[in-house]
Amino acid sequence: MGASPVLDTARFDTVAVDAINAPDFSLAGITPLLCVFGAAAVGVLVEAFAPRNVRHPVQVAVALAGTLGALVACVLLAGTREVTAAQALAVDGAGLFLQATIAGLGALSILLFAERSLDPARSSFVASAAVPAGSARDRELMTAQRVQTEVYPLATFAIAGMMLFTAANDLLIMFVALEVLSLPLYLLAGMARRRRLLSQEAALKYFLLGAFASAFFLYGLALVYGSTGSVQLADIRAAGLEDSTSTLPVIGLGLLIVGLMFKASVAPFHTWTPDVYQGSPTPVTAFMAACTKVAAFGAILRLLYVAFGDSEWTWRPLVYGIAIVSMLVGAVLGLTQTDVKRMLAYSSIAHAGFLLTGVLGLGPGGTGSGLQATMFYLLAYGISTVGVFAVVTLVRDGDGEATHLSQWAGLARRSPLTAAIMTLFLLALAGIPLTSGFIGKFTVFRAAIEQGAWPLVVVALVASAIAAFYYLKLVVLMYFSDPAEDGPTVGVPGLPTTIVLAVTVSATLVLGVVPGAVLELAERAAIFGA
Repeated sequence: MGASPVLDTARFDTVAVDAINAPDFSLAGITPLLCVFGAAAVGVLVEAFAPRNVRHPVQVAVALAGTLGALVACVLLAGTREVTAAQALAVDGAGLFLQATIAGLGALSILLFAERSLDPARSSFVASAAVPAGSARDRELMTAQRVQTEVYPLATFAIAGMMLFTAANDLLIMFVALEVLSLPLYLLAGMARRRRLLSQEAALKYFLLGAFASAFFLYGLALVYGSTGSVQLADIRAAGLEDSTSTLPVIGLGLLIVGLMFKASVAPFHTWTPDVYQGSPTPVTAFMAACTKVAAFGAILRLLYVAFGDSEWTWRPLVYGIAIVSMLVGAVLGLTQTDVKRMLAYSSIAHAGFLLTGVLGLGPGGTGSGLQATMFYLLAYGISTVGVFAVVTLVRDGDGEATHLSQWAGLARRSPLTAAIMTLFLLALAGIPLTSGFIGKFTVFRAAIEQGAWPLVVVALVASAIAAFYYLKLVVLMYFSDPAEDGPTVGVPGLPTTIVLAVTVSATLVLGVVPGAVLELAERAAIFGA
């Protein structure tokens, strides 16, 4: 037998040490993410081990602690600029501002989830999602005191995914965040206590179309990697497309944009939005409409201006056209809706087009006020949206929430305060002066004009005038129509909904009357990258 080979352990150890380098990792920079991911993990443990009779208050407390802790962490990190986790996560002004917005809106949404009052029917969530819809057991559980408390860790995981989405400095991390935020939403959409079949249909549509959009994003990621050799946004930018003769990165960018536009409910990638908004539990609809919009546009801004900021010729015409389509589709088709939630869905589509005017308002090299304007608009729109859906949860009939427009006739006579609050939010969504919506639209339109996109602003103004009609139509119904004899009742809000309404009403007025401090904050935070 030959002699056994001698292993040079000293050389092996040297090679191993040289080959494996620990990535830089800033725990302080990812504290907001740790708060929400930690709360989600604790929520899963509570669901597994806590007694059923204490789960609901504990889950609410854990979810609120995670989201509010993340909000405080974002405030404390203000001014920080670094790239951490092997260049995969960016801690910068824009990311922290958007993460704080998501955390704040997420906390308000959690409060809407928690609304139960003393009436079990006031809960928007089914007692047991595994029970077949329409069965005897399902009818029995419809009036049960218990609710599906799994919604809280699911919502917290979704918030964590959204916050990671806005901070992702790497296309792979961005894809992982997209799935982390999407999968809980697919489940939450199917957990309505009333109209179970409609809710489950909404969840199925959302899942199928969401998987389709994820495939677009992943295929685009593969093409960009194949053409540039990297998935990190800074490396993609360094590779440059100005002198490239390959069409692969351009096609890849187009597919990435399609995947992100789906999450932002931008037309023509909006087909899931009306059905999912209508079928989902209303607190979930508020959560999706506000938080998902912020996360999606945060990712869109980071992708376009960090990875492809030097190649605006590849995406600016595409975004220009999509913005026009989204504004017109949302404004015109919203006129034909007879359901409040579907009307607000088309409103969301129109607002996505308005937000894209802000995206186009950021010039080469990050100049211009487009980023500041878009961030302010996302904050103002998110607050008004959570508020308007909070009001929708209060108007109820024997089958649950009364969402048909005819059922809102004469609402001001039944509850003047509820009608006044609803009117404020509708005026904000319409962009009427002295509301946050007016300041938001003014800033994004001004930013677009500064970059020469005034034809787009003209279209936006026309779309805003059209959309104002269906907002004012609901106001006229509430104040100038006779209520039906068997009309819906207006419930007395519990403490969670009262807090949500107080915060959203105050913020809508403050951002509309004295927006200077928040605009200045957004201007200081309007920075991508370290």
